[in-house]
Formats: sequence, structure tokens, C-alpha cells
Amino acid sequence: MSGHRIRNVKSVILTTIALAVGIVLAAPANADPDTDFSNELHVYGIYGPKDYNAWIGKITCKRLRTGLDANAGEAAVFLKKNLDKDSTEQQVYQFLNASINYYCEDQRGVITAAAGIPAAAPVS
Repeated sequence: MSGHRIRNVKSVILTTIALAVGIVLAAPANADPDTDFSNELHVYGIYGPKDYNAWIGKITCKRLRTGLDANAGEAAVFLKKNLDKDSTEQQVYQFLNASINYYCEDQRGVITAAAGIPAAAPVS
């Protein structure tokens, strides 16, 4: 009988380990975009409260969508006023690009226009 119990215990342990490994290795189905946004900003040397930066990024997108900021230059003016006073112009545009990456991919044309990249021809 004790041999049977040992096999059951081993089976339970192996199952538990397999489940734990599966949980650890499983990628989240829907990662937190605010955390990903914050991580991208850190690559550019842009730091600050995660919630504040996410809020500014989302407001930037809203301003672009509503036409309050008509182009990347106008969005950069808004960002320069709301980011750390020591932010460089490069960091301001990196913040704008990251905002579009995570919160308003539909505004990608704002960045491509600023970079002088012609818009893709419509597919017919």
C-alpha cells in the first residue's frame, strides 16, 4: 500500500511542477499596455510615474484624434509642456512615437508625415 501512495505523491508533485512551469512560461494573453509603454519610455531615458506618463500619452492621442493637434509638431509642443523640463527634443518625439505605438496606432500617419515618408498608395 505504501508503494501505491508513493506513486500517487510523485504523480501529484510532477503534475504540480508541470502546472507551475506552464504558468511561469505562459505569456499573458493581454499584456498591460501602460507597463509596456513605460518600459519603452525607459529605453529612451524617459522616466516618471507610470500612470502620469500613460495619461499624457492617452491625452496626446485624444488631441490628435480630435484635431486639437493637427500634426507631430503641435503634439510635441503639448508634450514639451507636460514632460520633465529636461526632456530633449528627441525624447519628446520618442514619447510621441511610443504614445502612438500603444494608444493610437490609427494616428501612425502623424509620425510618417513628420518623417517625410510618403503615405502608402491605397490597395485597389
